[in-house]
Amino acid sequence: MITLYYASGSPFAWRAWLALEHKSLSYDMRSMSFSDGDLKTPEFRKINPRGKVPAIVDDGFSLYESAAILEYLDDQYPDSGSLLFPGSSTARANIRRLINEADLYLDHANRKILGPVLFTKEENWADRLIANGRDAVAAELANFEAMLSEDYFAGELSAADYTIYPMVALTLRADLRKPDLDMASLIGPKMTAWMKRVESLPFFAKTYPPHWKVK
Repeated sequence: MITLYYASGSPFAWRAWLALEHKSLSYDMRSMSFSDGDLKTPEFRKINPRGKVPAIVDDGFSLYESAAILEYLDDQYPDSGSLLFPGSSTARANIRRLINEADLYLDHANRKILGPVLFTKEENWADRLIANGRDAVAAELANFEAMLSEDYFAGELSAADYTIYPMVALTLRADLRKPDLDMASLIGPKMTAWMKRVESLPFFAKTYPPHWKVK
């Protein structure tokens, strides 16, 4: 059985969790706490020397970096569940490109708004920094809105969707802390419909970050 080391709310860990469900694989979960120092223990550093989530252990094989984990699950278990990288070589290349764009650009833009809002005390908020962060996210969401021409980003449901969705969901958390940001208004109609399709997947609710469920 695969063991997934994750932290609630990490978009990268959520990606791996969704992928395990998509592949219909048996797994158990190890919840890791940032505040309790779980990622710094010698035991976990043997699994991931960088001290980050997600990481998996599969029959003694340890692997970290979420994009690599998704590739591994498809290669190691091609006949289980559905492929994360379906289609022709060009279709799979397109999925990898989308993942790279999300990791390199969307996540980078996210950090410009989440750091100044979610991870900064309100009395230290800097209006100009927050405005610049919102603009960066707006530009990236517009890029991804333009890329979406079918039900899912690569046509079929794929690793690309499991990469992009958690990042967008995390972006929206900024509205809970600072409602006047209205990050939700930056999501275009095509992505809004796409998010609803992802949220209707039968296993989606199971993977929803546990601490986000607390009102």
